[in-house]
Amino acid sequence: MTRYTVSLTLVLIAVWLLLSGMWTHPIILPLGAASVALTVWLAHRLGIVDRESDPLHLVLPSIKYWPWLLGQILRANLQVAARILTNPTDLSPRLARVRSTQNSDLGRSIFANSITLTPGTVTIRVSAGEIFYYAISDDLVAELDEGEMDRRVTRLEEEL
Repeated sequence: MTRYTVSLTLVLIAVWLLLSGMWTHPIILPLGAASVALTVWLAHRLGIVDRESDPLHLVLPSIKYWPWLLGQILRANLQVAARILTNPTDLSPRLARVRSTQNSDLGRSIFANSITLTPGTVTIRVSAGEIFYYAISDDLVAELDEGEMDRRVTRLEEEL
């Protein structure tokens, strides 16, 4: 059993216990243990338990990225709400593309999901080197074109 398998098992147990809240139930607890065991066995059998699927290596680098992203989400929420409430005719929805400097699928996924999590934008397609997305205003397009999110995700990817 590799360290990635052990790590995956421990994380799944912790998540299951936290989300279920069933610490002592005589039927649910063994079923939870069986579901974790089956999940880990299937993942191991499929050969998808590797460094990229190890959830623990993501924790420390993410601690630096998530607060910044949450700030961006909050700021974009306020901007979109203000724009819709004050002048809804000022919206200029459009499709756009942004350069992506990430080298791995994980890095591109984090970047694409970060775009989608930011209110007013939705990722449509991800390819090597660029991400196509929908934005409700030119301001949001200009903000992504500045490249701050791309730089931060690339930095996060390098730490992973």
